[in-house]
Amino acid sequence: MKKHLNTLFVTTQGAYLSKEGETVRVSVERENRLQVPIHTLGGIVCFGRVMCSPYLMGFCAEQNVGLSFLSENGRFLARVQGPVSGNVLLRREQYRKADAPDFSADMARFILTGKVANSRTVLQRAIRDHGEKIATDGMKRSVMLLADTLTRLQDEPSLDVLRGIEGEAARYYFSMFDKLITHQKKAFRFNGRNRRPPMDKVNCLLSFIYTLLLHDVRSALEGVGLDPAVGFLHRDRPGRTGLALDLMEEFRPFLADRLVLSLINLRQVSAKGFKKTETGAVSMSDDTRKEVIMAYQKRKQDEIHHPFLDEKVSIGILFHVQALLIARFLRGDLDGYPPFIWR
Repeated sequence: MKKHLNTLFVTTQGAYLSKEGETVRVSVERENRLQVPIHTLGGIVCFGRVMCSPYLMGFCAEQNVGLSFLSENGRFLARVQGPVSGNVLLRREQYRKADAPDFSADMARFILTGKVANSRTVLQRAIRDHGEKIATDGMKRSVMLLADTLTRLQDEPSLDVLRGIEGEAARYYFSMFDKLITHQKKAFRFNGRNRRPPMDKVNCLLSFIYTLLLHDVRSALEGVGLDPAVGFLHRDRPGRTGLALDLMEEFRPFLADRLVLSLINLRQVSAKGFKKTETGAVSMSDDTRKEVIMAYQKRKQDEIHHPFLDEKVSIGILFHVQALLIARFLRGDLDGYPPFIWR
């Protein structure tokens, strides 16, 4: 099992990252703010106006520590990466099977089964735990519709039709998302998914946490030797990490969406932590961004029972477990890919 390494998020504008011995040094206006041993890190993510020395970039590449640069609002800009590692035979098998329509449809079916099942569980748990606070009639109907889409996924051979079923499932799920917000309803109203840029506070949170999740999933895939750019559900497109987008689908409802709801309902974020630009886009303040990152990192430390392994693992390890299972399926060690399904 891959050692659970931490991600260093740098959000302070004007910060400068440099190499000092075997450590990463973070300074602001030449004042040392943080020093972290490189062997404790799995990745570094820089938001906005954060600079890195060339020596540190080379050091991170040598140590297989991913270095990502995002805009202040969380839009991906670039990634510094060392030489490609991993079994070349595994990657060749990945490329061959990604070109096979039948295999791609099978893999997409596994992925979407995990996503839809986890979306359904989010609604079922809300009915069970908060039935006295929310109107459950519409939610119960959405649960039934999601169950129907799960059934339809199982025998569908067409990748395009599978994507259509996924779109239906997403509409059923997100049509209920506003009802899952039980506090700060007026400030955090959700009227549907929007992005690039997000036009309300809830979508701003969703997009930001999806970005954090994508970084971790990509690192996990690279860690087992897979190419994060070549996916099955998400087809090749320049600049798109298709396989990383594939793998993160099963984690969106379980990890990202539930974290957004917790942040709002537990009042860990408030309306004053967001601002709207002249274009209508909504962004977070520095303090809110830090609060979200800390909550995300804390959630990754929680333990959960893995249904396929039949053992407890931390949520942060789940990404690496599922990446390993994809690799085993591609090699032919497993008859199918078992997505993570939250119980």
